[in-house]
Amino acid sequence: MAALVALRRDLHQHPELGYQEHRTSGLVAEFLTRLGLEVHQGIGKTGVVGVLKRGTRPRAIGLRADMDALPMEDNGTQPWKSQQTNVCHACGHDGHTVMLLGAAQALAADAQFDGTVNFIFQPAEEGLAGAQAMIDDGLFERFPCDEVYAIHNWPQLPFGVVETRPGPIMGAGDAFSITVEGGGGHAAQPQLTPDTLLATSELVVALHTIVSRDIDPCDPAVLTVTRINGGFSHNMIPSQATLSGTVRSFDSAVQDRIEQRMRELAQHVTAAHGLTARVQYDRYYPATINSAEQAATALRAAARAGLAHGEARKPALTSEDFSFMLQAKPGAYLWLGSADSRPLHHSEYDFNDALIPFGIRWYCALVQETLGSEI
Repeated sequence: MAALVALRRDLHQHPELGYQEHRTSGLVAEFLTRLGLEVHQGIGKTGVVGVLKRGTRPRAIGLRADMDALPMEDNGTQPWKSQQTNVCHACGHDGHTVMLLGAAQALAADAQFDGTVNFIFQPAEEGLAGAQAMIDDGLFERFPCDEVYAIHNWPQLPFGVVETRPGPIMGAGDAFSITVEGGGGHAAQPQLTPDTLLATSELVVALHTIVSRDIDPCDPAVLTVTRINGGFSHNMIPSQATLSGTVRSFDSAVQDRIEQRMRELAQHVTAAHGLTARVQYDRYYPATINSAEQAATALRAAARAGLAHGEARKPALTSEDFSFMLQAKPGAYLWLGSADSRPLHHSEYDFNDALIPFGIRWYCALVQETLGSEI
């Protein structure tokens, strides 16, 4: 276990952004090769797949871990903090990678199963759709999987507790950007020009009424404006301003309605000021939807591994590109409680190394649950 912890801290020290995980994928491939697995690199640009076959049964499962880091500064104080400027493993993908490597190590050493395990190390989860890139590169044609599974550390749960649920577990992720333009002039003569910043400010307020007034209260959704840009001087009304943010939901009809109302409000609010608006709306990740049978399998594996477990009471509106794999194959995504850590995407977040054996136990139990000789 000490070697796995050292590897996890090494990955934390040397984080890489999406599709740039060359060092990370090289370490993963080297580790799997030493175990005697069949190893394939360069899938979806920087993805890696290790294949472990036992017995004669054609049944196969896929186990996926994400490898990329976030574009943010590491403000932690640990000796293994990031050495890369503005790149940080603030979501625990370094820990996910090492847990799956540890499972491969354990299963390769004592493989009591009949079938194939495909260990999928995915690039570019953080908004760049690395899962879809691997699928487009022939992931499931080259490495057939009857089921796929993934795990994510989850600070909101008690340490070591596993939860998942049938149906939605993570929300669809949409990004929007609205450019307001047509004004510009001296701040001391506002009567001579439409005010782009005033219109943009009104639009921020209007957008935040969409969920509360246009969406059924029983349909979960979140719209958040996260950035406003405009202006260069204290005495100038800028000719252009932009705002951007994110929308999260579980239902495509809700997505449709939010996008429709956003476009309508952008045009009407800006027109009232004599301005125009350009709306860019990107549905970059679909909702993560677990298959009921595989969600139950994941929880049985937790019980087999001796882990505290239960069905998640409600999904989260954070998004996850494992959703693309679940659109292609039955499977389940689950949370592993990391308790007292900083929140995900916090600049001082660090994966809790004590979780590594918990993840390994669950992965190994899952293989027994799906490919065990007694099945």
